[in-house]
Amino acid sequence: ARPKPKGEAPGEDAVLEALFTRTYGAGSWRTPPPPAAVSRPARPDADPVPAAAPGQEYLLVDGYNILFAWPDLKALAQADLGAARHALADILCNYQGFKGGTVILVYDAYKVPGAPGEVEKYQNIYLVYTKEAETADMFIEKATKQLARQRRVRVASSDGMEQTIILGHGALRVSAEMFRREVEDANAQITRIIEENRLRLR
Repeated sequence: ARPKPKGEAPGEDAVLEALFTRTYGAGSWRTPPPPAAVSRPARPDADPVPAAAPGQEYLLVDGYNILFAWPDLKALAQADLGAARHALADILCNYQGFKGGTVILVYDAYKVPGAPGEVEKYQNIYLVYTKEAETADMFIEKATKQLARQRRVRVASSDGMEQTIILGHGALRVSAEMFRREVEDANAQITRIIEENRLRLR
């Protein structure tokens, strides 16, 4: 059997695959080869954020909302949108590896003619590409309604219109800026741990 990433509860793939299959139909789930990793500098002065216990949270990330809210990713997206999507995915892989939980990155294919809706398992996170005429907000609304019955759910997005719907389903919204600080703090903690280990091995 395929080994499960850190933070993934037993049966997590089955739960999520059922959700995605109900949404997009059989065959929507696939596992592609990973793109090249993209490194990201840590910010050492971030406020500490307590790590979530592994497997205790679903985090849904509104991909394009975050891409265009973070200046460095926005600049990359303006030059190469595909590279920016991969960069955000890699950032979230590092975040999940440290924080645990289940991360679902949602990209909006609302204006892509004929887009069938698709899901990829990328390293230790999930990537969702919505179908034609479905926004990321619409997928997140459906997902939070189902997933919040099982665990805590947070949504990373600065779309204020989502907040009422998300709260109504028992989920919480974290703004793009707040989420950026969480990610940068996780990177700073990872850097500190690596440095402490390096010094101990001297």
